Amino acid sequence: MFVVGFPLLLIPFAIYNMIAFLTPGVGWTTPIATIHLMSGQDWVLTWGDLLVAFAMLLLAVEILKSTRLSGRSIVEHVLAIALLGAMLAEFLLVRQAATSTFFLLTMVGLVEVPVGFIVSIGASRRLPETSPLE
Repeated sequence: MFVVGFPLLLIPFAIYNMIAFLTPGVGWTTPIATIHLMSGQDWVLTWGDLLVAFAMLLLAVEILKSTRLSGRSIVEHVLAIALLGAMLAEFLLVRQAATSTFFLLTMVGLVEVPVGFIVSIGASRRLPETSPLE
């Protein structure tokens, strides 16, 4: 499976960068749809909201991936840390990344790193001990 050693949060990071740098006139607060709620309020869905929601779904998949143990899980953690570092650097240094949408994507990456480690450690402790003679 191709997603085994691939940090899925790279996908929304790449989407953000492609849109921010290749289509500079497009705004993240541009409405996609307005949904009338039962409360009487109108909820305006924006492109930024949609991208952050997509990143949160991928975060859930990343957490599920952390529950399996393999040699690749360490590589995935290292790649997640590298991605977080790149996102933090871009947020601080690049003008196009100084948006609330990119900040929230960076926060999703910040949540993924420690949670991935915690889940992996918890999964490793649940494994039954086996003797090397068995």
